[in-house]
Amino acid sequence: MRLASLVAASVLVLAGCGTADAPTTATPGASGALTPIKLQLQWFYQAQFAGYIAAVDQGFYSEQGLDVELLEGGVDIVPQTVLAQGKADYAVAWVPKALASREQGAGITDVGQIFARSGTYQVAWADSGITTAADLKGKKVGNWGFGNEFELFAGMTKAGIDPGKDVTLVQQQFDMQALLKKEIDAAQAMSYNEYAQLLEAKNPATGKLYTADDFSIIDWKTEGSSMLQDAVWANTEKLDDPAYQQQTVKFLTGTIKGWAFCRDNAEKCRDLVVAKGSKLGKSHQLWQMNEVNKLIWPSTGGIGVIDEAAWKQTVDISQTTRNQTGDTVLTKAPEGLAYTNDYITQAVAAAKAAGVDVTGSGFQPATVTLEEGGA
Repeated sequence: MRLASLVAASVLVLAGCGTADAPTTATPGASGALTPIKLQLQWFYQAQFAGYIAAVDQGFYSEQGLDVELLEGGVDIVPQTVLAQGKADYAVAWVPKALASREQGAGITDVGQIFARSGTYQVAWADSGITTAADLKGKKVGNWGFGNEFELFAGMTKAGIDPGKDVTLVQQQFDMQALLKKEIDAAQAMSYNEYAQLLEAKNPATGKLYTADDFSIIDWKTEGSSMLQDAVWANTEKLDDPAYQQQTVKFLTGTIKGWAFCRDNAEKCRDLVVAKGSKLGKSHQLWQMNEVNKLIWPSTGGIGVIDEAAWKQTVDISQTTRNQTGDTVLTKAPEGLAYTNDYITQAVAAAKAAGVDVTGSGFQPATVTLEEGGA
């Protein structure tokens, strides 16, 4: 079964869930009432979505005339499908997953590439000898599946490893316990989440927390197989409507202000995320906020503007990388309006005119001290 079929299976699950009512996209009336908007997130509340949470809290959306409701994601929620079914006005989703859904009929368009860089790692113990994709040959390799494994397969393929023959693939939970217990040799991790879980765990041999020196990291950006991740997706058909076009620019403008606020106020945004109900602790959320900022800033062309070379690499990998059964993410190049910079460039200009630093050229990441369990 093709990798994209995993997405399709989730789509069928979602279709029966009824997670949200149909959104209202009418323009504000003469009374000045805010236009209600629904944004579907792709996972549970955490600092990965801090910019959107801040844009609501700080009034950046309301000053654009929008009343934005954030729809929390989860294991059985496919954001791009919620959007395609008309149950949300916009959605946050990884590009390869969304492109797989597009190929199966979802009418969606990437209108803002918020994460300019990938945050996916494969992590091993420092004494394992695993430092590159080529070192995974013959190893037990963990991955989450559900479309999160594309960069891993691409990295192994590039290194001459057949994912179906040369490694033992292990279905990994969304934590790092399998690696900590040494049940697998390498584990999938996001720089802003699961990797921090390792550094929040206590080393039983020393009684202290593990450090970065205890682990080795395969960074897919270094291996040349990274793919674009968190993007804002819009309804393609509705983009023919001038009112929806204007709404999209306004939504992106508020979003830019939210992410710029979190760049400059990381601790405040950490607190906003914790208050939103995240089950992750304060030190973990601050780490996550700092790491997410690294994936966004600096943004030479302006936050959210899609880099054509990065887009092409993502599409090429999606068409050429084969999974353990020999299938690819995409069978052909995306057709129609898969992405556009038309609205994000207008939003960048509007935010810049309002005094927002839209490139973050001076951004410097902080040093975050993690506590046991991320407390």
